[in-house]
Amino acid sequence: MPLLPRRFERLKAVLNRRMGDLTVLLEHVDKPHNLSAILRSCDAVGVMEAHVVSLPGRPRTLNDTAKGSQKWVELLAHADGATALAHLKERGLRIFGTQLGVAARDYRACDYTGPCAFVLGAEKWGLSEATIQLVDQAIFIPMQGMVQSLNVSVAAATLLFEALRQRQQAGLVPSRGEGIEPLRYQRILFEWAYPEVARWCRQQGRPYPELNGEGTILEELPRTQRLRC
Repeated sequence: MPLLPRRFERLKAVLNRRMGDLTVLLEHVDKPHNLSAILRSCDAVGVMEAHVVSLPGRPRTLNDTAKGSQKWVELLAHADGATALAHLKERGLRIFGTQLGVAARDYRACDYTGPCAFVLGAEKWGLSEATIQLVDQAIFIPMQGMVQSLNVSVAAATLLFEALRQRQQAGLVPSRGEGIEPLRYQRILFEWAYPEVARWCRQQGRPYPELNGEGTILEELPRTQRLRC
């Protein structure tokens, strides 16, 4: 079925509001429900990608809680926390790690208007000691009940929406695609619009075809690929 112009406009409208300088790193958060819920929150806030470090031998699986958000939020895997944090810091992101410690600050007292990443660990044991040593600022969400912490997916949503609130107040939420580098914007737009053709192009080692203003592929494709458009 051809891509309808209104569908293409919807994809562009969502991509235009994506923020490439806000993300999460999940350390050993492998329960499908939690991982799925966090990806759903990332999509709702406008996060472009999420990062994950999994336990050895533990496959990453999602369930219906994601509501398809895995199609719109790229999930990038890393071998360990140190490698993941080094990658994020090289991109200029300030690292905020959830932890109950003397150096931790109330999450509401921190500034998330600049490039930043939230690092969260599994509920049972939290962040590893090695990862804690590498974060720029430890943060916590105050509790008023008997338990010390929120479910990890709820904590991620709380932090992400606080970052969104701060950026909205500061007028820093993108609206015209300025939150993503132009080449990356075009790549993701094509992958969202034509995922099957994009997969074929990658398999063939060829660049994605150009699109016109209505989302129509300008290049003549093989018949087998035209049927997927």
